[in-house]
Amino acid sequence: MIETADAEPEYDDTAIRFLEALWGDGYLSPGGPEEVDRVVEGLALKGKTILDIGCGAGGITLHLVARHGAAHAIGFDVERPVIEAARRGVAVQGLQDRVRFVQAPPGPLPFADASFDVVFSKDALLHVPDKDALFAEIFRVLNPGGVFAASNWMIGHDGEPSPEMKAYVAAEGLSFAMASPARYAEAMRRAGFTDITIRDRNPWYREVARDELARLKGPLYQPVAAAVGAAYVDKNIRTWEAMQKVLDSGEHRPTHLRGWKPVG
Repeated sequence: MIETADAEPEYDDTAIRFLEALWGDGYLSPGGPEEVDRVVEGLALKGKTILDIGCGAGGITLHLVARHGAAHAIGFDVERPVIEAARRGVAVQGLQDRVRFVQAPPGPLPFADASFDVVFSKDALLHVPDKDALFAEIFRVLNPGGVFAASNWMIGHDGEPSPEMKAYVAAEGLSFAMASPARYAEAMRRAGFTDITIRDRNPWYREVARDELARLKGPLYQPVAAAVGAAYVDKNIRTWEAMQKVLDSGEHRPTHLRGWKPVG
């Protein structure tokens, strides 16, 4: 999927503590379990095998088993600090018999063909530059008749980002390789997915992000600064302010994706 060198962690223990303060234990992306439920809305996950790509600190993987009844789930991430945090979480919840976490360098997914009924991902695929290779791999590890369901951060257009988007991405300081919903859908079609659906989540997240920024500036500031340092919180306040501009303009478009691997 990406180059094969071991991934340099972008989400270290400080980042994990900061994001969990905003979004809940085990969650490194917005919306908590309620947004996960919206991503998989209408899907019968009970008894299914699930792969969670870019699982982060593991809260979502655990939720898919504990809340939705998946028989077995594997959380996969390229970064060691988040996988270590996820493994601590699975021990706390006592789900070791149904959930495991796998860390491997960026590259082809380390799983056999047709291994999963469901492939899930939450706001992680934007870190993968080669969308065609990504979806070819997702398609490969899905069972025939299996479903891919994800949320991902996207840009509203292909081509040159606006100065505001460039400023936001620079403020994040992360390996964002954003593409448009149309580009994602095309990569899914090329991989072989059918019945592809796209659901725009910008209207939801632009208001949620406004609340997150207010909390960071208000009641969360002191407790989070005590945990990670005031300078780290101040940097992220500036990042949220830059993000709010591109959410409000519509250029930053969190989006749900879904597609199916044909049976035949």
